[in-house]
Amino acid sequence: MIKSEYFFWLVGAVFLVMAAQMVRDRTNPKRFGSAGFWGLLGAAFFYSSGVVDKSLPAEPLGVAVLILIVLGGCGLTGKGASHTPSREKRAASAARLGNKLFLPALTVPVVAMICATLAKNWKIGGEPVLEPGYETILGLGVGAIAALIVGMVLLRERRLSVPLHSGRNMLESMGWALILPQLLAVLGSIFQSAGVGEQVGRISEAVLPDGQKFVAVAVYCCGMALFTIVMGNAFAAFPVMTAAIGWPVLIEQMNGNAPAILAIGMLCGFCGTLVTPMAANFNLVPAALLELKDQYGPIKAQLPTAAALLVCNVAIMALFAF
Repeated sequence: MIKSEYFFWLVGAVFLVMAAQMVRDRTNPKRFGSAGFWGLLGAAFFYSSGVVDKSLPAEPLGVAVLILIVLGGCGLTGKGASHTPSREKRAASAARLGNKLFLPALTVPVVAMICATLAKNWKIGGEPVLEPGYETILGLGVGAIAALIVGMVLLRERRLSVPLHSGRNMLESMGWALILPQLLAVLGSIFQSAGVGEQVGRISEAVLPDGQKFVAVAVYCCGMALFTIVMGNAFAAFPVMTAAIGWPVLIEQMNGNAPAILAIGMLCGFCGTLVTPMAANFNLVPAALLELKDQYGPIKAQLPTAAALLVCNVAIMALFAF
């Protein structure tokens, strides 16, 4: 049986290999900080398996996270010389391949869907091929490997070092922002444990008029968007706003449909993701990678769409979730 931890070990191994590449890259003035950051993150993927099965203490993993924050927050990571082809060569290659360039990207969701819908029923010797409950995440991993193979065949590249170097360049360009969603999701759990959602709920219940369904829906949806803008991640805002308004008010008091309310609420959070610089890996890093003149260009372009989607989500929840 293919277990989910195998996928996480593979991710950790990739980080460790790239960290070794960074140590040898003398063009990077902060090569040791960069190598330490990504190497420590890679090692955490292996160590966390022991934390999950309780064979290892969790405290060292927490210390590792604090060290990552120091390395990233103090600017101790950096980027070396690019190993990617020149802009002219990339443009010529894109013109030659045309729409075939989309094949690796499309391979990932196709394989993930197959694993989530079909492969979960496959068995060998009476044992499932994929670990039950983790078919989707394993499908994502298998899809990524398949996409790598498709890309190498498409580009007629035989050296595995080439995609590794390209991946390292992307890793260094994105920097610490790559793990921002995970950190912010943890922040949401901390807020929930600290009772932030409960306090917001008390304030909301005191302010909201009794029986005003539409007002409660608007507050929940807009609150999800606003908390996401502040925190940078809908997964961080979700436990706070759901504990405050979504569950006690909309579901328990007003008898709303729980799956519909929670799903639409998360979509409202994604509206906030579109317009916040806190979601650096979504909005600021792409601007840097694409060398846009305005680093806030993606946010400005996405703002009208985010506003329209938020209004639609409020209407859909009010009309169809009760």
